[in-house]
Amino acid sequence: MKLRTAIALGTLALTATLASAQQGVGKDEILLGSIQDLSGPLAGFGKQARAGMLLAVDEINEQGGINGRKVKLLVEDSGYDPKKAVLAAQKLVNQDKIFMMVGHIGTAQNMAAMPVQFEKNVANFFPITAAREMYEPFHKLKYSFAAPYYDQMRLAVPKLVKEKGAKKVCTLYQDDDFGLEVLKGGEDGLKTIGMEFAEKTSYKRGATDFSSQVSKLQASGCDFVVLGTIIRETIGAIGTARKLGYNPTFIGSSAAYTDLIHKLGGKAMDGLYATMTVQNPYTDEQSPSIRFWANKYKTKFNEDPTVFSVYGYLIINTFTTAANKAGKNLSTDSFIKVMDNTTIQPDMFGSPLQTFTASKRLGSGAARLSQITDGKWKVMSDYMGDMPAKK
Repeated sequence: MKLRTAIALGTLALTATLASAQQGVGKDEILLGSIQDLSGPLAGFGKQARAGMLLAVDEINEQGGINGRKVKLLVEDSGYDPKKAVLAAQKLVNQDKIFMMVGHIGTAQNMAAMPVQFEKNVANFFPITAAREMYEPFHKLKYSFAAPYYDQMRLAVPKLVKEKGAKKVCTLYQDDDFGLEVLKGGEDGLKTIGMEFAEKTSYKRGATDFSSQVSKLQASGCDFVVLGTIIRETIGAIGTARKLGYNPTFIGSSAAYTDLIHKLGGKAMDGLYATMTVQNPYTDEQSPSIRFWANKYKTKFNEDPTVFSVYGYLIINTFTTAANKAGKNLSTDSFIKVMDNTTIQPDMFGSPLQTFTASKRLGSGAARLSQITDGKWKVMSDYMGDMPAKK
């Protein structure tokens, strides 16, 4: 009888230990997960973000890891499809049992995947999307670093409209959560200067022909166009406009701020404005530290880094800083406790100062303007705004 009781108690103790063990944190390893678009319309971004993350993981592991544990990163492909993002999240969270989701790309994709994560207490750390839903409504497992698309456009559109003396403002946007954020921000920004969109036109995610939308904008006589577009849609829309002899001022969000625009779109992309935070890391950059980093990246991956490489790199490094402070007993709760009182200083890439508290889950709402000039992005303004506008 005593033996049976001892076995039962032992089993209970073991069960309690297993239950209290933190998913994704082993004796020698911390398991992180990320969902990227590696095969769809944002594959250019997704592959670069993955590479930036892997570079950071390698550097961290070379330096001994996080409190003696090595970092392992598992990356799944969503193809920029919310349904596939759910399947990827289910695999990473329930099968692979990751500690945290880091740098998941895409607005609709994050919206679809977050419930899967939150059910298992897996935080959504620094998703690569600037939608407000990444930190609103408040959830203890949400952390966002990206100035929201809404605030980017709310601040930048009226500023640039006034500078250009534009008379008629139009918009072309992707018909989903991302595009609607750009649309709303532009609308609310224009209201502050007594204007509204003269024409609005949209396209379905994955579209490749923008001739009817651009013709509509041209016919309405708009001299300023707000783009809720990403890579190929930005290139497609502006390229179509140039062929039609239509040359308004174009402004995109940070989703269009990538060297892929001028590399793939060529000379026609000159003049495009976009909102941004960290700057694109050109290998011939004047800043020695950025130049060194960019060339290290190029040596490793045999291609130039982009701003999305920087996002991936910084996301992993920020996670590492907080996880290190959380100590040996790393758990979701100990990580949150550290993040509740965290300030991230500006880095060599020009990030704004970011602060997190128990009730503030967006690091910074500030953004600045950049323009493609002679085939390269050049910073055109200081940071605008800080905290997002109250809705």
